[in-house]
Amino acid sequence: VVASFRVVTSISDIPTGIPVHLELASMTNRELMSSIVHQVFPAVTSLGLNEQELLFLTQSASGPHSSLSSWNGVPDVGMVSDILFWILKEHGRSKSRASDLTRIHFHTLVYHILATVDGHWANQLAAVAAGARVAGTQACATETIDTSRVSLRAPQEFMTSHSEAGSRIVLNPNKPVVEWHREGISFHFTPVLVCKDPIRTVGLGDAISAEGLFYSEVHPHY
Repeated sequence: VVASFRVVTSISDIPTGIPVHLELASMTNRELMSSIVHQVFPAVTSLGLNEQELLFLTQSASGPHSSLSSWNGVPDVGMVSDILFWILKEHGRSKSRASDLTRIHFHTLVYHILATVDGHWANQLAAVAAGARVAGTQACATETIDTSRVSLRAPQEFMTSHSEAGSRIVLNPNKPVVEWHREGISFHFTPVLVCKDPIRTVGLGDAISAEGLFYSEVHPHY
């Protein structure tokens, strides 16, 4: 709790109007994670995390699907979407809540999702696609995607939610980035071309989030 307070204090020293991105890392202390959710999240603009961090987050803060002990293989898109929606609805910016959080970039091995509160961000399609592209190039240590060294392992179809009546999405190879909306929040999903024999994986999550942020556009009135 003290650590979270110090982080918020440090963030408050940053000039108003400068977006702040928080990239989560692996944690085992549920009390610390809960304090980060309630104290730090409202102070940051953007959040980046993977499937292990997302599941531990919802377990620590009693969010959707918190009874799930671990992911069974590829994280279920509908469950991930439900948790991202809950984070932004419960801890993100709204008319009744003084929070700066309006964007979450979720990345797992085979797909990425960018969730944003409507009215604050633009260019999400390019941003999530750029993050997926850098995952393939950095892991394989190539300048561009080498099709002979990557494979497509993302689910070919999925539900957009399990907490409500979500829609069923079937991936179209000619239009790989899929978009859907839920109560003022937009979701952009993209499969990842996964490197078959990875060479560089250290800092991959940071590279993905940074590339996504580079292509993201903040609305002028933000």
